[in-house]
Amino acid sequence: MYDVKIVGGTLVDGTGAPRSSGDIGIKDGKIASVGDCPESAARTISAHGALVIPGFLDIHTHYDGQISWDEELAPSSLHGVTTCVMGNCGVGFAPVRPSDHEKLIELMEGVEDIPGSALAEGLTWGWESFPEYMDVLEKRRRAIDFVCQVPHDALRVYVMGERAVAEESATASDIESMRALLREALLAGAAGFSTGRTDNHRSARGKPTPGSEARGDELTGIARAFSGLSHGVVQAVSDFDMFRGEEAFSAEFDLLERMAEASGRPLSVSTMQRDHAPRQWERIYERAERAALAGMDIRCQVAARPIGVLLGLTATFHPFMGFPSYKEIASLPLDARVAQMRDPAFRARLLSEKSGKVAGDGSPLPPLADFFLANPLLVAMRLFRLGESPNYEPSGLTSLAGDASRGGLPLLSVIYDAMLEQDGRALLYFPLYNYTEMNLEVVRRMLMHPLSLPGLGDGGAHVGTICDASFPTFLLTHWARDRAEGKIPVERLVKMQAHDTARFLGLDDRGTLKPGQRADINIVDFDNLRLRSPFMQRDLPAGGQRLMQQAEGYVATLVAGEVIVENGRFTGARPGRLVRVGKARG
Repeated sequence: MYDVKIVGGTLVDGTGAPRSSGDIGIKDGKIASVGDCPESAARTISAHGALVIPGFLDIHTHYDGQISWDEELAPSSLHGVTTCVMGNCGVGFAPVRPSDHEKLIELMEGVEDIPGSALAEGLTWGWESFPEYMDVLEKRRRAIDFVCQVPHDALRVYVMGERAVAEESATASDIESMRALLREALLAGAAGFSTGRTDNHRSARGKPTPGSEARGDELTGIARAFSGLSHGVVQAVSDFDMFRGEEAFSAEFDLLERMAEASGRPLSVSTMQRDHAPRQWERIYERAERAALAGMDIRCQVAARPIGVLLGLTATFHPFMGFPSYKEIASLPLDARVAQMRDPAFRARLLSEKSGKVAGDGSPLPPLADFFLANPLLVAMRLFRLGESPNYEPSGLTSLAGDASRGGLPLLSVIYDAMLEQDGRALLYFPLYNYTEMNLEVVRRMLMHPLSLPGLGDGGAHVGTICDASFPTFLLTHWARDRAEGKIPVERLVKMQAHDTARFLGLDDRGTLKPGQRADINIVDFDNLRLRSPFMQRDLPAGGQRLMQQAEGYVATLVAGEVIVENGRFTGARPGRLVRVGKARG
C-alpha cells in the first residue's frame, strides 16, 4: 500500500524526455513506482489536467537569517521549490565568535538589504563553528529542505578579526586557518564555499565586504580545502571590475579560474547583462567554454528574467529619496508622508529640486544608486507599473517615460504621481540587469546555453528591493507558455530547474520522477499557472517588512511525500530538513 498516490497527471520527469501519462506511487518519502501504480494508497491526489513535475532546487538564496525564525521559507516554497541553497555571495552567520555577531549582521544588512533590527531580534545563534551551526539548524524542521554553503566573509572575520577588511591581505597562517575551517565544514556536510567580489556590495556602515578584494593566493589557498573530496561546489559573484575598464576582466576571470582549478570542484559564477558592460556576459561564457575544454567545470548562474528593482514609498529605494524635501519627511509614517506629498505646495517645491547623493562613506548604497538618481530620464524609460498580472518583458512604450511623452506631462511629475497610487503602496518595476535591449532575447540565449544553471533568485534577501524568488514560476509561464516567440520546451526547463541544479550540487537523490528518488513533487495546473503582483508584508522580527509574491496554479507541492502547499496555502506539514551533502542520506 502506498502512502500517497498521484493519479491522472501528465508526467514531465525532469530528465528532458517527452511528457507521458501515468500515476506515481509514494512510500516512506520516496517514489516507489511510476506509470502503472495499481496498489491502493492512504491518500490519493488527483492530477487530471495537470503537469506532475519534480520539485525545484533554488541554488541561490539568502535564508541564512530567516531560517532562524521562519519554518516556511517563503517566497521560494510558494513557487515549487523543495530544496534551497543558502550561504551565497560570501555572506552568512558561521563560523562566528560571540563578539562578532554584530559584524556579520552589518554585512548581511548592507549586502542583502535585510533589516539589521530583524536579524538582531530573530537570529537564535547558539553556535560558533560551522558544524555547530548546522547542528543547531538541524534540530528544527522546515517546510522544505535546505543546504548550507560556507561564506568567505564569515571565515575571514572569524580568522582575521579587525584585519578582515578589503584592503588587508591574509597571511599564510590566516589562509591555512580558513582552509582548515572550510575543510571541517565540508566533512560535516556543507555544500561548498561562496565568495563575493563586487564593488556594489557594502556593509551597513558602507565599508567594502571583507573578501571583495581578496588576493589570488587567499582564494586558491582556501579552495584547496576540497582536495580529495568527492563533493562540494564553489559559488562566486563578481562584477569583474567593470568600472576599471574592460581590460580588468581577464585578470579577474583568471583568478576565479585558478580558484576552480585549486578546488577541483564545479564553480558557478553569477552571470547577467549589465548596462555599463553589455557584452560582458558573452565574455563570461567564452571563458567558461574554454575552461570546459581544459577539463574544468565552470557554470554560469543565470536569471529567468530581468533582475529588477521594485521602487516605491514602502520600498528601500525610490526616485525621490535623495531630494531635500523628501529627506525632511522620510522618517514619517507612510500615511503622513503621502498626505504631505499630496499637498500642492510640497509637490511643487520637491519637483523643483535635484537629488543629492545617497551613496558614499557611511552608506551601504552602491555608487550605482547615485548614477540612477541623477538620471531620471534613463530610469523612467525603464520604469513600469506591474499590475495585478505582472509583465516582466514590457515594451518601452508602456514605461512612465512613455506615459509622460503621450500626455505631454513633465517626467518627474508622472513618476511622483505613480508613486502615490494605492495610497502610496504602489510598487514600480525597474529592470536593472538583463534588459539593455528592452527585451529578453539575451536571457533566452543564456537559458539555452548548455553551461547555464537557473539561479540568482535571492530568496530571503533584498527584502525591500527585489522579489525574484518567483523565478521558477516565471520560467514555466513565460518561457514555456506565454512568450509569443522563442518558447522553450517545458521538458527542458523542468530539467534545468530540478535535475541539473540537483546534480550540480552533487544531490543524486532528487530532481527526477524515478523510482527510488525522493518524493519532492509539484502538481501544476499549467494552463492556469500565473504570478500575482508583489506586495509588502510586515512579518519580520522587530516589526520589519519584506516583499512577498504569490502564485496561482500550484495544485500541490510535496516534500518527501508530504503536501506542504496546497492551492497556494501552507498545510502546516514540516518534512524539510538540513541536507548534509556528501553524507549518507535517508
